[in-house]
Amino acid sequence: MLQHIDLKKIIFLDIETVPLEYNFKDLPKKTIDLWDKKTQYIQKYQEITAEEAYSKAGIYAEFGKIVCISAGYFAQEKGSLTLRVKSFYGKNEKEILVAFNSLLNKTLKENYMLCAHNGKEFDFPFIGRRNLINGLELPSQLDIAGKKPWEILHLDTMELWKFGDYKHFTSLDLLAHVFNIPSPKQELDGSLVAKTYYEENNLEKIKNYCQNDVITIAQLLLKYKGKEIIKNEDIEIIEK
Repeated sequence: MLQHIDLKKIIFLDIETVPLEYNFKDLPKKTIDLWDKKTQYIQKYQEITAEEAYSKAGIYAEFGKIVCISAGYFAQEKGSLTLRVKSFYGKNEKEILVAFNSLLNKTLKENYMLCAHNGKEFDFPFIGRRNLINGLELPSQLDIAGKKPWEILHLDTMELWKFGDYKHFTSLDLLAHVFNIPSPKQELDGSLVAKTYYEENNLEKIKNYCQNDVITIAQLLLKYKGKEIIKNEDIEIIEK
């Protein structure tokens, strides 16, 4: 599977997002009204209020923001693969996006692919939308308007696992378990990112959580290609 894909021409990525405000009542009235309209179906189906539904606001680019983007790529080191991972994170979303866009722009001429788990439905469009909201120019890899399907250099490890089954959703955690990919002990899960950001102000914990997902995505793609996963000593975290 994916034998035509060059592992060294892929940027693996994951994002962490939070609601624009931690407390629903701190939102402007217009935003509250629009959120209420946006979530009418959820409110009715789950029998909850708009405020109760707000815990999910971080998954919507119109009501959430990015607090961390982690990216990884494979490099050949003395005959073996090394996975290098770097994170862009902080309180200023625009600065995060500018730094990440710079990384993408550096790889533009070499036709690097982007790879994420559920990336086509979440990570890629979320980054694109938040770029536009922040008044930034889209990197070519995310500017897909008018492109033919084969010109869009996006890989999605969840979509690949579907094998054409549109109903199938499989979490990254489950696939890591199925393929015996060791998952580092996590102090965090997606439902706690907003609390960690707003209450604990612990960006390092969020960064580590995001990086671990990138590592797992890269290991999963190795498994898809019938290769062995890389060892921990072959994973390099770039701090600067």
